[in-house]
Amino acid sequence: MLGVSLARVHTGRTTAVRSLRLALLCLLAAPGLARAADATIASQDLPIGVVRMPAAAVAPSRFDLVAFHWQGSGHVLFRTRTQAGRWSGWRRADPEAEDLPDPGSAESRGRRGWRLGNPYWVGPSDRIAYRLVGDVRRLRAWYVWSPVTRRAVRRASMAGSPQIVPRVEWDANEAIRRAPPRYAKGVYFAVVHHTAGTNAYAPAASAAIVRGIELYHVRGNRWNDIGYNFLVDRYGQVFEGRAGGIDRNVIGAQAEGFNTGSVGVAVIGNYQSAAVPAAAERSLARLLAWRLDVAHVDPRSMLTWISGGNPKYKRGTAVRLRAISGHRDTGFTSCPGARLYARLPSLAAQTAAIGLPKLYSPIVKGSLGGPIRFTARLSRPGSWAVSVRDGAGATVARGTGTGIDVAWTWDSAGRRGGRYTWTIEAGAATRPAQGTIGVAPPPPPPVSLLAGLEVDPPVISPDADGIADALTISYTLGARAAVTATVNDVNGAVVATLFSGQVQGARKQSFPYAAAGLPDGLYTLTVSASADDGRSGRAQASFAIDRTLSGLALSTATLSPNGDGADDSVAIDFTLAADADVIVQVERDGAAVATVSTGSLPAGPQELGWDGGGLPDGTYVVAVIVDGPFGQTRHEAALTITH
Repeated sequence: MLGVSLARVHTGRTTAVRSLRLALLCLLAAPGLARAADATIASQDLPIGVVRMPAAAVAPSRFDLVAFHWQGSGHVLFRTRTQAGRWSGWRRADPEAEDLPDPGSAESRGRRGWRLGNPYWVGPSDRIAYRLVGDVRRLRAWYVWSPVTRRAVRRASMAGSPQIVPRVEWDANEAIRRAPPRYAKGVYFAVVHHTAGTNAYAPAASAAIVRGIELYHVRGNRWNDIGYNFLVDRYGQVFEGRAGGIDRNVIGAQAEGFNTGSVGVAVIGNYQSAAVPAAAERSLARLLAWRLDVAHVDPRSMLTWISGGNPKYKRGTAVRLRAISGHRDTGFTSCPGARLYARLPSLAAQTAAIGLPKLYSPIVKGSLGGPIRFTARLSRPGSWAVSVRDGAGATVARGTGTGIDVAWTWDSAGRRGGRYTWTIEAGAATRPAQGTIGVAPPPPPPVSLLAGLEVDPPVISPDADGIADALTISYTLGARAAVTATVNDVNGAVVATLFSGQVQGARKQSFPYAAAGLPDGLYTLTVSASADDGRSGRAQASFAIDRTLSGLALSTATLSPNGDGADDSVAIDFTLAADADVIVQVERDGAAVATVSTGSLPAGPQELGWDGGGLPDGTYVVAVIVDGPFGQTRHEAALTITH
């Protein structure tokens, strides 16, 4: 199977030394999105190191999507049993190993040290079995339950776009997104994927699959949001993926080293040996025709792109790509499957033929005060015009011509300041290209009454040890307003009211919240505001309470590892309320410079010694980072090293 031999087979029923640890992570659902609250995710650490014949492993809860994380250079194979008692064939847990964020991004640090498997839609199931091949030192299974709801799904479209199922219609859980979307300067090419799961799903299951992938990507992988920009099912339904605007240059987490500047589209299913359904290919072509036209990219063109770094192309490598590339063109992966990959040339031709005429590759070179050159290319000969307008909207220059190539130069002598907008047009049927020259416009004034709601830290441990005992809640009001703030549990019940109808001024508001009396768990903070002029606003933020870690203390605040017997080492003390994965590291200026300990630790008091590790004199932070059942808790203490 997959050209590898069976090395070890394990069962979740074993009484091996390492016990099973279940961490049930429930979704935080926004009011009005109750269906998303039905989706859940659970993790289970699986025992390794015991040789057994293949056997069933009991999952902690029902699931219809499963994925694995592991440490080590080896591989994981698995199979699942349906609730009807039928076992699947063996699958590799990471067939598409580079569906990942770009190296160095905040998202890439979420599960550092772990290999991340792909999410598999398996339908209602209750058991797994797994095989370990080669070096696998730790193994964790993630079980997602994303129920299929049979209801009419509304679709939306923009000018020229296909019908797209928006996030609100597939019940995206906006409360669990970890960070706002990030944007690239432009979109220059598309990367086509397949999700590598089953092809045997009904049309009604597609939204549940997308919702399950979102939950795994965010809660399991700790990414900001679902990794793909769009998803297309085998029936031709198109789903909005990562939030931020379907026509904006949202940076995804779908092609490691090639996310910035690309748009990633995943076809739901496995197309290694199965043919791509005609409905899926038509929708994929229509989607790419629209999205690449928004970016003014010729679907049949080639480009050279600089890799941001991955196992195949190290950072800085120039890579020749097609405007519609397969994921395997950017990394070591079989994605999007042999059959779908073989269709990409035909797909590019179909895409190029949709929505003609088009304007490609608008380029502006030069700066104010000198000649500025405008160039572009049309899909067919025609009349074109280039216009330049000043800040008041008055036309200050205009050039026209005919043919395929747009080429015109504006002599901007005497115009060294200010901001100008340019437009390249080629008739009413062609999408115009637009941009700016000169000083960027000032940011628009806030239009929201309530903006910028934040909670810090996202996980607190109110145990009176003086560290991370309370949240700091902050937001900005655009006008004087009556404000109400409540806390809801995972079932949507209000468990605390911070204030109700309190009048607050038009400024940034900030205050602490100690979450007194609330048990460990996941919560949603809801803040609503109502102004005298009739405007209203509402915002939500998620946070967790996790008392797994407490009592961090250092035996000395000044470490002097000079061999004189006084403070030559420091004892790092803390207490764990339960068994947990723990990283203890020393940081300087926000970056880790030494690792004291990493791995699982038992419940109870902990004491770790550290001798300075040869670090130079200076001020440092000792950080203890714990993966608890409701989030990652971080406590830190200052330490000065002086020899």
